[in-house]
Amino acid sequence: MSAVPESPSRPTVTEREARQVAEAAREQDWRKPSFAKELFLGRLRLDLIHPHPLPADEDAQRGEEFLAKLRDFCETKVDGALIEREGRIPDAVIDGLKELGALGMKIDTKYGGLGLKQVYYNKALTLAGSASPAIGVLLSAHQSIGVPQPLKLFGTQEQKERFLPRCARTDISAFLLTEPDVGSDPARLAMTAVPDGDDYVLDGVKLWTTNGVVADLLVVMARVPRSEGHRGGITAFVVETNSPGITVENRNAFMGLRGIENGVTRFHRVRVPAAHRIGEEGQGLKIALTTLNTGRLSLPASCVAAGKWCLKIAREWSAAREQWGKPIAHHEAVGSKISFIAATTFALEAVSTLSSQMADEDRNDIRIEGALAKLYASEMAWRIADELVQIRGGRGFETAESLRARGERAVPAEQVLRDLRINRIFEGSTEIMHLLIAREAVDAHLSVAGDLIDPDKSLSDKARAGAGAGVFYAKWLPRLIAGPGQLPGAFGEFKHEVDLSGHLRYVERTARRLARSTFYGMSRWQGRMETKQGFLGRIVDIGAELFAMSASCVRADLLRRQGDHGREAYQLADVFCRQARIRIEELFNRLWTNTDDLDRTVVKGVLSGTYEWLERGVIDPSGDGPWIADATPGPSRRENVHRPVR
Repeated sequence: MSAVPESPSRPTVTEREARQVAEAAREQDWRKPSFAKELFLGRLRLDLIHPHPLPADEDAQRGEEFLAKLRDFCETKVDGALIEREGRIPDAVIDGLKELGALGMKIDTKYGGLGLKQVYYNKALTLAGSASPAIGVLLSAHQSIGVPQPLKLFGTQEQKERFLPRCARTDISAFLLTEPDVGSDPARLAMTAVPDGDDYVLDGVKLWTTNGVVADLLVVMARVPRSEGHRGGITAFVVETNSPGITVENRNAFMGLRGIENGVTRFHRVRVPAAHRIGEEGQGLKIALTTLNTGRLSLPASCVAAGKWCLKIAREWSAAREQWGKPIAHHEAVGSKISFIAATTFALEAVSTLSSQMADEDRNDIRIEGALAKLYASEMAWRIADELVQIRGGRGFETAESLRARGERAVPAEQVLRDLRINRIFEGSTEIMHLLIAREAVDAHLSVAGDLIDPDKSLSDKARAGAGAGVFYAKWLPRLIAGPGQLPGAFGEFKHEVDLSGHLRYVERTARRLARSTFYGMSRWQGRMETKQGFLGRIVDIGAELFAMSASCVRADLLRRQGDHGREAYQLADVFCRQARIRIEELFNRLWTNTDDLDRTVVKGVLSGTYEWLERGVIDPSGDGPWIADATPGPSRRENVHRPVR
């Protein structure tokens, strides 16, 4: 066996190099239409989502049959309060999920899975997550981003036959990308995979490995050094957790989701067969990003679960609790919160269901829709839970155990608030999602004018880009002046007892306004546009609201045609759209009237110590230690807390 060279030190990269790595990893082409992409370009392509797509009858029947079994299991075998209290999912529950086939919901039946469509997979996560959010995370981390999804998209036939049957029934998987000093900047990834004969030798440390404490199989991202015969780059591997040299050094604890098995995993000279590499060398980030296109749809499912539960508690509590001679629901200050919870829950389910069904259809490119669904659901569900805590008052701040101990209904409102908080960080923080979506939203502009605003391009490159941009904008800009949103009768098929047609006309007009604002921003800042993160974030948030409005109207019309509470659905969609329009107008105002420049000045002052006097008069209760743990490669000096469930 040849000697394995020492792992290189952590790579140092410039901001530009980091952007180049991210750009190289993103999917470059648009081979299919995208409703959200068209929306950001000022075009409401309602034909892409209306009539609302539906699963095939066979898929629906199989999905409903599994949901019935899962519901019975969750109602009879899952004690959410116990999981919260002990901070762990009992092994018996995990074994029961395996027997039920829940580990293989998305895995094809030919590999022993259930073969559920994304819509029913998400319904299952909503159901399981309502029983215990930790179970929802266990199942989604295993299937949405763990071994099954990357192999489904990029694995060889041999890899699928080897690993998918295990993932469907017995083996739990996890996805390992983050490192102690690497979050949303994968260009600095330090973990290495050094080629050695027919193997790769992995060295490094991975952080926040959801499912990592109990996982049997891992998807690991590591950097392969460039050498003769090896193109190198960030590469994906399937790794057996019981391989020599792997140590789970810590089971992490959090403010919420206390039952999740999330840890720190160290790799020391771990040998992985080249046959376990997913895709080619250097494709790791592309595999990760492509996996997340649909993988992110699991988070909206958990948000829908929270919204539905919050609405139930708000309804029951607000009818029972009286103040000043009447139930608190009839006081406007509380009633407005209940209306927000109901309308927004309807919208979250509409966004989640539509995005999932679009993923199943595979007729559209949903990379923006999936990202918008994750971004919007995580932000709005947090607001819903916060409003429920406010409605519950002091009882909202009290734990369920304390409520039970003193004889009241054990309502875990504060737990839901804690559990939901991570969704604004999981699988791309809100801030990163803003930048990711903004990059895709302006892709058409960069395709025709990118060289024009790139300071490193030559004058001849800029001249060619200018000519191409001139042709594009000569056709595109005039289309932003007028459209069906200005025609009183447009979208008349959405006009019934409650009229939703006006909201869709608003979406059409506002999409054109959004596109004009984006173009103006690019014209104004050119190459500096990417630094205007406040502006880009508001652009994306407007697009998210427009997407949610469109999804709500389309879902309401579907329910009307199916005779499934159609009138009530129209009412909820109407209220949601009116609330969303208020938020949208505020966001437009803040595009140009904001404190972004002043904020940057204050930040410089804070970092330089100018305002350090403001911090005086308090005691810092933080413990000692480095801000970022040492992740130097080497053998582990800690006990292995890996706990496979068998």
